[in-house]
Amino acid sequence: MSLSFGSLYWPYTAETRLRPHPPLSRTDESTVLVVGGGMSGVICAYTLAKSGIDTILIERETVASGSTSANTGLIQYANDIMLSELADRIGETDAVRFYRACKDAIEHLVLLAETLPGDVGLKRRSSLYFASSEKDMPALRREFDMLDSHGFGTEWWDASDIASAFPFRKEGGIVTHGDAEINPFRFVTSLAEAAVAAGLRIYEHTPLVSVSGKKGSYVVRAGQGEIRAGRIVYAVGYTPEAAGGRWLRAKLHRSYAIVTKPLPSLASWHQRFMLWETARPYLYARTTADGRIIAGGLDENIRQPVGKASEVRQRSDRLLEEIRKLFPNLNPELEFEWCATFGESADGLPWLGEDPERPGQYYCLGYGGNGTVYSMIGAQLIRDLAIGADNPIAPIVRPDRPVVPATANSV
Repeated sequence: MSLSFGSLYWPYTAETRLRPHPPLSRTDESTVLVVGGGMSGVICAYTLAKSGIDTILIERETVASGSTSANTGLIQYANDIMLSELADRIGETDAVRFYRACKDAIEHLVLLAETLPGDVGLKRRSSLYFASSEKDMPALRREFDMLDSHGFGTEWWDASDIASAFPFRKEGGIVTHGDAEINPFRFVTSLAEAAVAAGLRIYEHTPLVSVSGKKGSYVVRAGQGEIRAGRIVYAVGYTPEAAGGRWLRAKLHRSYAIVTKPLPSLASWHQRFMLWETARPYLYARTTADGRIIAGGLDENIRQPVGKASEVRQRSDRLLEEIRKLFPNLNPELEFEWCATFGESADGLPWLGEDPERPGQYYCLGYGGNGTVYSMIGAQLIRDLAIGADNPIAPIVRPDRPVVPATANSV
């Protein structure tokens, strides 16, 4: 099943011809096998390889060819589940611990990006999370108070603050600092090369066929060969059935995104803030180094991406109109547009860690709006589990955790 339909932007930005990796056609062995060559799989495989753990990665197509190419590249520590709502569901201590882990993960991603050759489009940004309507203000203010009380360094902007910085008016909003934007395609393909330099072996066009054995001695049939591995990490993105296990009850949807042609000026876009709102589904937007606007949203509760260009264009026109409402002085023109599958868990948290019913088999599934951040958290957690180190996030995101469903609207 294809995970996207339309004209994807990020592969267009590839600076050089990507180095292909061979398909598996023999028997190989490793300490850890990572299944999946997208954002989660490559970050995880890199982290393991850099820690001196013998690692193999298999990908059914090519590195970064799945949902990574449809990722819009916003890296934020604030989640689709607000901190205050998460605290109501799992307790304030664990909620704050999770949010801090997200903030720390951004710092690790930034440091990692700075070590890579070439430009992966990493730029630090602030974000404005604004109230879509007056009724959202009390919950948004409560969210700010909790973030502020725990030292997240946020600012509260009232209507006059927003109007003085942007050509639109909203009743209020939270400004977060320390976020970032990235080119996910360049980042993942460059990181894959760095991982290979650290000892990782990658096999492309190598789908997983079967798994047998037990922890320490798994036998995995993949492609036209076989891999003997002590542990298996499933980083299979929005194809959870490929991971098996009974814990993964994913809610799969589809969403839309557009990228405009470069604009002559974005002077009215205050400090290139990343923008998102309290409505659900929500509009979000960012800019690029060459003056484009990336916007997304209009989520629909259907897994399969649309299959007609006319259907994508209908949603693209709506997204473009929303941007024009916010920035009436701009005249953005559409250049790229797509529909893609994405996934969430019932409680909005990622699935990271070991399957308690299948020892030695792990999930690195960053489901939710912060998939890139969750991928980094998952990579560090799985590395810690592999070497026998404690990780305080493990109980919060474990696959068999008690699930308190997220509400339909977080404000």
